Amino acid sequence: MARIRLVEIKHFRSIQSLSWYPQNGLNCLAGPGDSGKSTILDAIDLCLGARRSVSISDTDFYGLDVAHPISISLTIGGLSDRLKNLDYYGDCLRGYHDLLGVVEDEPRKGYETVITVRLTVSADLEPVWSLYSNRTANSDPPKSLQWMDRLGLAPARLGHHPNSNLSWTRGSVLNRFGVEQAKVGPALVMAARDARTGFGAKAGPQLAETLKRVTETANSLGVPIGKTATALLDAHSVSFGDGAISLHSEAGVPLRSMGTGSTRLLIAGLHRAVADTAGIVLIDEVEHGLEPHRINRLLDSLGAKDKSEPLQVFMTTHSPVVLRELSGHQLTIIRSNTDNHSANWLGTDDDIQAAVRCFPESFLSRTVLVCEGASEIGLIRGLDQFWSAKGFTSLQAAGVSYIDVGGGDPDRAFKRAKTLQRLGYKVAVVQDNDKVPTPQIVNQFKDKGGALFCWREGLALEDELFLSLPAAAVTALLNRAQELTEEGLVNAHIKTRSNGKVGLENVLTEGAKGKYSPETRQLLGLSSRIRNAGWFKSITKMSDVAQDIIGPSWNETDSAFTDSVKNMINWARSDA
Repeated sequence: MARIRLVEIKHFRSIQSLSWYPQNGLNCLAGPGDSGKSTILDAIDLCLGARRSVSISDTDFYGLDVAHPISISLTIGGLSDRLKNLDYYGDCLRGYHDLLGVVEDEPRKGYETVITVRLTVSADLEPVWSLYSNRTANSDPPKSLQWMDRLGLAPARLGHHPNSNLSWTRGSVLNRFGVEQAKVGPALVMAARDARTGFGAKAGPQLAETLKRVTETANSLGVPIGKTATALLDAHSVSFGDGAISLHSEAGVPLRSMGTGSTRLLIAGLHRAVADTAGIVLIDEVEHGLEPHRINRLLDSLGAKDKSEPLQVFMTTHSPVVLRELSGHQLTIIRSNTDNHSANWLGTDDDIQAAVRCFPESFLSRTVLVCEGASEIGLIRGLDQFWSAKGFTSLQAAGVSYIDVGGGDPDRAFKRAKTLQRLGYKVAVVQDNDKVPTPQIVNQFKDKGGALFCWREGLALEDELFLSLPAAAVTALLNRAQELTEEGLVNAHIKTRSNGKVGLENVLTEGAKGKYSPETRQLLGLSSRIRNAGWFKSITKMSDVAQDIIGPSWNETDSAFTDSVKNMINWARSDA
């Protein structure tokens, strides 16, 4: 079956330039909003769809600049023998090498024979479809697909309104199941005739007085209408075509009346059933109208788990559920840059695949903070919620998300962050400073535009909090720690870290005087982060601490800590 090997878009809507080699099976376009995902689907539809004209306006030109024509080129492989016909298409056939990812103008051994369909629209807004190769570039008129071949290549689009695919209209998937539709013509004619006469028999008695007055008037004027006027359906106003035949349930309810999710599932299944004749499917916002378990069924119907790749699917999503269900080789991240768009294959690396499973929301954002652990995420979320309640723009509104790498190796966060950098995300690492990462890894990350935010040398987040917060806030932290842990555990941790010299009672007595010594603050930081028994080691716990204690104490907190946090927040909110 036909497959799109290369997508090239220039000066179309939000895309100035894009060159992308899609996968043979399912291609799910993900990324932040307004990055051009739907535009790519529209471009494929406009270029390859079975249409003789298309409505284009100045707003479809990149930057409203009509001086640069719209150009959409799709290089198609998996050609039928008809499309390889040398007599008609010989000059248009080209070569594509899968491993090298290149298209050459001359087909040759080891290369797949392909053909390039191009749509161009200039300032006159007149669309021109043609077949492109160097040999035919200057043909006048341009070489183009024969209409039957265009019908065969046309992609099926599953939109929010499924009516066209649940009746026997032109282009419906139902027409691909066989030739039965050719036999319904006589039946439609007879049904139309029966409807006209049947309506007249019922309408005559109800409209008798009106018909009588019409007859009298016509006779008095010599208008030849026969003995009496009748009320029948107008043959020109009411006609039955193939589109009048639609699918119904056993109870006679039109299937188009089902919910959006049900119709999408059914239509996707129908396309799968005729995959040998309908190879390319377009779906915008694949999750629309579906619960999570039905999303999975739809993806399975589209061949997401099939090695045979029955369909080539182009779809967009804003759903974390979809990202979790798909493999990395089926996910493409769309990013918009100053002068071009990029489409980056996510890949199947174990580390990045784990990130998609645990934090799929991050791959739908613009900026990602890769955090060493849950505590850092909790701190940022809590402070963001605290400041948002006071009228400041939230990080979520700025398209910022978080990934927890689970602590451990100090290089781990940079390894995951580098993968996100490769995909075009704006990325920062946020981590403790008690373990030193490899300098070479840090420098490589920074050289590519990454940012690093960490606490003072040798300190973890808990150390910073107990060293930087005012005495009243430190006491509040101790009280919260006792609420969150088993009875006596806070005291036991303090005694462990002080070798039995100091207990919780001693610390609270010191705090009651309105001041904690640097030594006590350091002891509390160490005691609060004993491995696997930390007082605040979860997103929820640290988020609550940030909202209830750190935020309200912000103006009295040591600037060495607050400046680090403010720099991170300002970086995350910036557009750079």
